Amino acid sequence: MLTAGLALAAGAPVPAAVRLGVAMVGFQFSIGALNDLRDAPADAGQKLRKPIPLALVGVGEAWVVWAAGLAAGALLSAQAGPATLAIGLAGASAGYLYDLRLKGTALSWLPFALGIPLLPVFAWVGATGGLPGVFVLVLPLAALAGSGLAVANALGDLERDQAAGVSSIATRLGLSRAWQAHALLLLGVVVAAVGLAGVGGGLAPLAVAGMVAGSALVLAGVATGRGGHPGRRELAWEVEAAGIGLVALAWLAGVAAA
Repeated sequence: MLTAGLALAAGAPVPAAVRLGVAMVGFQFSIGALNDLRDAPADAGQKLRKPIPLALVGVGEAWVVWAAGLAAGALLSAQAGPATLAIGLAGASAGYLYDLRLKGTALSWLPFALGIPLLPVFAWVGATGGLPGVFVLVLPLAALAGSGLAVANALGDLERDQAAGVSSIATRLGLSRAWQAHALLLLGVVVAAVGLAGVGGGLAPLAVAGMVAGSALVLAGVATGRGGHPGRRELAWEVEAAGIGLVALAWLAGVAAA
């Protein structure tokens, strides 16, 4: 739970960090449920890993998950104050914008670019009530990371979108150029984060190890997602997302400790 880890790094007590982490999980479940509901007709017979096509979850149950996730996220984040609630709802709104309007369009990257930077902001504001100066650097890098992950996500759906006549950033760019663009964005973020950590100096060995491990995951994801089967590209973007999250957590935890 990245959010809980970031809140701990910011100095939140364990119960408060767990509460913020569960709140964000609730928002993410709500976004994911709405995404699956929107995609259920197109996913039938194609994305058998998803719960609705597999008949593991019915449409009515998915709506319950959407509502329950949103309610849980809102109620738990509100306990940290109105600013935290507003940030959480803004992040959920970015996810809903992707689900309902921008998924399958050339602007599908925009909710990621807006939503990913809100994750550390949500955790830090929820833990401390404010943001340190280092977020002047964190936010633009997070926006670039979100854009790169959006392109990676679209790469997993490239063939399905092409067959359905759906436009996306990946179908617009094509397989090769979309892969190159997302690789450039993600690797640029990693290089910048590592470089800034080196300039600042004084990071604890554990934070350095976390940044190295996260960077390795991003590199592995980028390599895995080059060409190949759509399933490999889906796995690649999940690995990349985990790597970017680990880099961010290690960097911010190291900065906070220093």
